[in-house]
Amino acid sequence: MKYYFVVGEASGDLHASRLMAALGEVDSDAQFRYFGGDDMKAVGGTCVKHYKDLAYMGFVPVLLHLGTILKNMSFCKKDIARWKPDVVILVDYPGFNLNIAKFVHDKTGIPVYYYISPKIWAWKEWRIRNIKRDVRELFSILPFEVPFYEIKHHYKIHYVGNPTVQEVAEFRDSYDQSYQSFCKEHQLDAYKPIIALLAGSRKQEIKDNLPAMIEAASRFEDYQMVLAGAPSISDSFYKKWIGGTDVKLVKNRTYPLLVHAKVALVTSGTATLETALFDVPQVVCYETPIPRLIRFGFKHIIKVKYISLVNLIADKKVVPEMLADLFTVDGIASELRKILPGQPGRDKMLAGYQEVRRRLGNNVAPEQAAALMYDLLQTYKSDSGLPIQPADSAREQESEDQYEPSAPAEENSGYSDEPESQDFDSIDPDGQDDRPTSPENDPPSRPEE
Repeated sequence: MKYYFVVGEASGDLHASRLMAALGEVDSDAQFRYFGGDDMKAVGGTCVKHYKDLAYMGFVPVLLHLGTILKNMSFCKKDIARWKPDVVILVDYPGFNLNIAKFVHDKTGIPVYYYISPKIWAWKEWRIRNIKRDVRELFSILPFEVPFYEIKHHYKIHYVGNPTVQEVAEFRDSYDQSYQSFCKEHQLDAYKPIIALLAGSRKQEIKDNLPAMIEAASRFEDYQMVLAGAPSISDSFYKKWIGGTDVKLVKNRTYPLLVHAKVALVTSGTATLETALFDVPQVVCYETPIPRLIRFGFKHIIKVKYISLVNLIADKKVVPEMLADLFTVDGIASELRKILPGQPGRDKMLAGYQEVRRRLGNNVAPEQAAALMYDLLQTYKSDSGLPIQPADSAREQESEDQYEPSAPAEENSGYSDEPESQDFDSIDPDGQDDRPTSPENDPPSRPEE
């Protein structure tokens, strides 16, 4: 069958590439065409547009590039109509993709599948109307989305597991570097335990959060601070914030760092879930402008109780969230002290992580999603008695101008959707701690002078 993917950012590229590979396993005749990236190219198929041509974040960049965005959207619609795939698979990126879903629903007979749900449980809940109307099947990677959609909104979805569970489990199974070797590789002190600093992957996040994280962590003199560097951020940018401090930068090695860290300070994002799956106790840090107003918003406007995926999945407070008026150096340091080795808060948090694992389940997300998608498409074809194709074959002869977007203002606004395209915090399957337990993975006792 023919699968058309629309992806708008790097994380979607990774998740879509794994779904494509899994679809290739269940469908030997699979053909792929997509708006995507390098990971998807490595799997195969035809990339008609790279996601970097779509990834404008924030109000001003979107406004400046609105013409380009609209042209890309128009091209995507025309390309889908011409190629006539058996299914269109949208991956996150809701500002763009929900517009595509509306077109496909209105103008073709092609079913729309959505992989990785828009986070409408946090904001823009009114979009449920668009999803129920335009999306035939939705595949979720967060277990708490099931009751939100099915009980609150009476819209059946498929929870397929979380891909980060598989990613972390595979890494932990294959990684065996000792603590001493890791420290030697990165010029760290092999006799001091590590406080990992995960300050985000965007410059603004780093600018807002890293200084307070460093100031709080520096109060623990028996520990060394190690910053996980994002591949998209230059060393020179990091030096603005860690220059003159004792922080060591380790780039593109976040998972090894988490294997060896004792505790972590983490900016809200998928990193909070990764940190939990590595069994590293953490404090979530997220600086916000106008903190008292943000706190008011969380109490009265924003529809979620938590910002970290760990707490959202557990549906209770497992990790402390230092945001808005709670984001202070003293507050972060106080919470960090509670989860150091030997402190009761540490064991309580690790027990909470086990509940998160249990709720996530053991499914391998891309494999589960691929099997479901293929079976659902086969059923659709059998029930319809016809190959899946645009409902009105006469459209082939119509002018290309028909496929120009003529969306109302509601659909042409918010193509960036920055908060929804990043994880809120926009996921070891057996629930067991399989981290290497050899003593060589812990800092040795420093020899007496």
